[in-house]
Amino acid sequence: MFCGIEYKTKEEIFAYIDEATDQRANLPYDIDGIVLKAESFAVQSQVGNTVKVPRWAIAYKFPPDEQETKVLDIEWTVGRTGVVTPTAVMEPVTLAGTTVARASLHNPDYLREKDIRIGDTVKLHKAGDIIPEISEVVLAKRTEDSVEYQIPTECPECGAKLVHLDDEVALRCINPQCPALVKESLTHFASRNAMDIRGLGPRIIEQLYNREMIKDVAGIYSLTFEQLITLDKFKEKSANNLLTAIDNSRNNSIERLIFGLGIRHVGAKVARILAENYKSMDNLAKAKSDEISTIDSLGEIIGDSVEMYFADEHVLELLDELRQAGVNMEFLGQTREEQLESSTDSSFNGLRVVLTGTLDTLKRSEAKSWLEAHGAKVTGSVSKKTDLLIAGHDAGSKLTKAQELNVRVMNEAEFIQQMEEES
Repeated sequence: MFCGIEYKTKEEIFAYIDEATDQRANLPYDIDGIVLKAESFAVQSQVGNTVKVPRWAIAYKFPPDEQETKVLDIEWTVGRTGVVTPTAVMEPVTLAGTTVARASLHNPDYLREKDIRIGDTVKLHKAGDIIPEISEVVLAKRTEDSVEYQIPTECPECGAKLVHLDDEVALRCINPQCPALVKESLTHFASRNAMDIRGLGPRIIEQLYNREMIKDVAGIYSLTFEQLITLDKFKEKSANNLLTAIDNSRNNSIERLIFGLGIRHVGAKVARILAENYKSMDNLAKAKSDEISTIDSLGEIIGDSVEMYFADEHVLELLDELRQAGVNMEFLGQTREEQLESSTDSSFNGLRVVLTGTLDTLKRSEAKSWLEAHGAKVTGSVSKKTDLLIAGHDAGSKLTKAQELNVRVMNEAEFIQQMEEES
């Protein structure tokens, strides 16, 4: 309905936006805004592009749909790093086509600033038409007996005293034995970008922990078939598949383990840099903050965090348990310098490559890492500058566009063959 219409004046554009806003609710599909573009190719060329977006196009977002609802309760949940986050539980209300009954309140300061209380009537919308957010309290509807909400001082899971660290706004539980903290840590350890133990998700971890089959990440490597087969909805195949995934994770390069340990301020990228520089967990465990902070793209905050983490005796005991369980403690990949040397002779060196569709043999992250290690630049969209599209099943619109632009297309089998030849 609202596609490809040309307007020449500012007044016409605003009139069109008003019309689209009025008709939005009657459309057979959802829209969250309108894109305005300069039609003239000459103007587009003259205005140009930034690194990420064209300067000759802009998105106008519709004002969010806003409804009133009532706050029934405020729940607090403990995350992997110990941060305790408040969530408003509300009377269900329909927003932007979905029913919403919960909204994050982020941190204690946000809660105080908004002065949200149990029993309050609040205005609720979806930020970016996605994330439920309370915009304000309707003070005119606040009851006379309303009382200010008291921020908790104890962890809702373990009862330990909550603290503020380093002048953060976040409230934290720092009890390493907190059940919520342990379960979140286990889930992170098994996640795709960490140790990548397929089949070990939050629900399975919940059962394993509650039945006292595991108490920390090292316990994952002691699980048996007899234990797993007792879990809810677990059959012989599921148990064997999980044991295989656990066994395979022992052979990961240490950057996955470093990230999986959940060291504060150490994400997947920093874990890789640390692994490249120190080569082994033993070397990293002995590293000092001032030494780590001199590494390019790291700094004092990361250096202090890493040194403090490995100074804990419990951490060293955990690493010993993992080592005894056969978990690899060495860096198995190539450094950036080695990647540059090996990529110069690759047929992928310098190519702009797009991955699309479902890959049967490779993980998308594995294919991306291999391509980048061999000098390719992997991008997310097909354009005239794209040199190669690697297409799996259900490739969809990217494959169609590549064919229209005469971009070279390679299927997964051809890509794997090329990988093997270059290896």
